[in-house]
Amino acid sequence: MDMARNLAGKHALVTGGGTGIGLAIARAFAAQGAQVTITGRRQQVLDDVAGAGLHGTVMDVRDETSVQDAIDTAIAARGPIQICVPNAGIAEGRAVHKTDLAFWRNMMATNLDGAFLTIKACLPGMRETQWGRVIAVSSIAGLRGLPGAAAYAASKHGLIGLIRSLSEDYMGQPFTFNALCPGYVDTPIVDRNQEAIAQRTGMSTEEARQVMIDANRHKRLLDADEVAAAALWLVGPRSQSINGQAIQIAGGQTV
Repeated sequence: MDMARNLAGKHALVTGGGTGIGLAIARAFAAQGAQVTITGRRQQVLDDVAGAGLHGTVMDVRDETSVQDAIDTAIAARGPIQICVPNAGIAEGRAVHKTDLAFWRNMMATNLDGAFLTIKACLPGMRETQWGRVIAVSSIAGLRGLPGAAAYAASKHGLIGLIRSLSEDYMGQPFTFNALCPGYVDTPIVDRNQEAIAQRTGMSTEEARQVMIDANRHKRLLDADEVAAAALWLVGPRSQSINGQAIQIAGGQTV
């Protein structure tokens, strides 16, 4: 088989696909022949990167109607979704004593509820075609506590629990469910976090960035394409026995 066309005929959906890790994964899938629906809340961001197998659709993962409508539209245009990547998320730290319920609920609605709604809406296409791959983008914070970010870590722990349970529900069927758990990746999220850390601690932005670099075991920020490469592995040939896993991508053992 031509490796460059491994995914020809497949329809993939990547939430939060207009930037960062989501865009890297979407482009990797499109390069191997998939038609990829990328979603986000800002049409202009999606339009800026659309083309060459990437199709932008506005979707708010926090809203069930928005999720279902966007996925129905994508299916009508490109067929059943067989690869689902719940990637959309927010990464923001806040001490528990400064965390109000609105902050907590928005974190859960985006990072956990959004993944649940997206996967639920994509599963019928996988069941119809008898082939499917779900790859949730969690975090190292989904496997261990993260100081100053209890809500974020809890949402990412929950995401891994969802993935592991789905892998048990569909055990022995032609579907797999896995989570990618990257450390700090060189994306706009890191840029925003360095500003937030600097403001919160009085560090310089350079010092704040170094904190995140040092948190990765190999002492450098990850490239989004490194995460995309892991996603490609999970949808590629002979990946069917990788199921229910939380795969660390952080330069070394972290838990």
